[in-house]
Amino acid sequence: MSEFKMPSLGADMESAVLMEWKVKEGDHVTKGQVIAEVETSKGVIEIEVFETGVVEKILVEEETECAVGTPLALIASEGEGREEAVAEAAAEPEKVPPQPEPPSKEEPLKPEPQEEERPAAEPAERVKASPAARRKARELGVDLAALAAGSDRGIQLDAVEAAAETAAKAPEADGMRQAIARAMSRSNAEIPHYYLSTSVNMTPALAWLAALNAKRSIKERILPAALLIRAVVKALEAVPELNGFWQEERHSISKTVNPGIAIALRKGGLITPALLSAETMNLDETMHSLDDLITRTRSGRLRGSEMTQQTVTITNLGDLGVERVYGVIYPPQVAIVGLGRIIDAPWAEGDALSVRKVMQATIAGDHRATDGRTGALFLERLDHFLQNPQELL
Repeated sequence: MSEFKMPSLGADMESAVLMEWKVKEGDHVTKGQVIAEVETSKGVIEIEVFETGVVEKILVEEETECAVGTPLALIASEGEGREEAVAEAAAEPEKVPPQPEPPSKEEPLKPEPQEEERPAAEPAERVKASPAARRKARELGVDLAALAAGSDRGIQLDAVEAAAETAAKAPEADGMRQAIARAMSRSNAEIPHYYLSTSVNMTPALAWLAALNAKRSIKERILPAALLIRAVVKALEAVPELNGFWQEERHSISKTVNPGIAIALRKGGLITPALLSAETMNLDETMHSLDDLITRTRSGRLRGSEMTQQTVTITNLGDLGVERVYGVIYPPQVAIVGLGRIIDAPWAEGDALSVRKVMQATIAGDHRATDGRTGALFLERLDHFLQNPQELL
């Protein structure tokens, strides 16, 4: 018997709202199956179960805010008795009451008072709202409880949209901005960064990609972004020290390469879901997985594993005209790769000077885990694969 707990979907996450169960008690589940949706400051995330078995007991009702680590359900292994499950389910999980402000790093969550010290709490009253209003409120991040205050009427869709429009005009930082702020503040406070940069002649890679795409239908074509991700993954396989974590004063290298891809959201903010097991993908599979990841990110259909298992981050701001990116490492990762805009620039080859497509590639590394030589080896390997793109198939 095991507990299915509220996962941590980022170093900055302290709690989330269980929005919907995808299973019920008695259902058989398999490892990797999505069984619930939770809402964090970064949006609605699907979360998977990591074992095969049977849902013996659901411990938390939908639309309940829970701290990270709170047991949400009990999962019995195949062949395990139900009586044992019920016995282990005796203790109810502790729920997190709504808080007006997220605690800062200097003010961690305070433990709940003992039962005998706790004042009798009024049962939470469900806010009256239409299904469409609830759905839109989740999409736009509107607090239904606050909207319902002082009104006896049920909330309709137009009220949610009006509230969202008003909030958009307010200068206050939203939940995602606050979460990013906490993570980046922690990074700058804890991680001694080093930065390296190199100029990459992209002409061979782009010419090779154009020739490859010329033989394909529009649907089958490969974007330069997928080619670059594939090159980064291959370089990380050659220099694995940059693909891992710094935790408990130790450097650990990940066996899988799960690059977090920085993706801008239409409503604002940035999110870095993982391209899981990217080292097992060829170039076509990388393109397909990237397209799927972007689509699901912008429609709020990410999975929990994609928000928790990043081993390195790739950020590409070239489409915004940025020529060189010096990123901030997302803890506990130990590196972030920055890719800039591809521009026409003078390029010397031997005694000849010509114009080539040139991109600035940067690496920001955690100096506790690696040093500049490791970063330089990575950039050398990245350049090698982009000069020999046929090795990326």
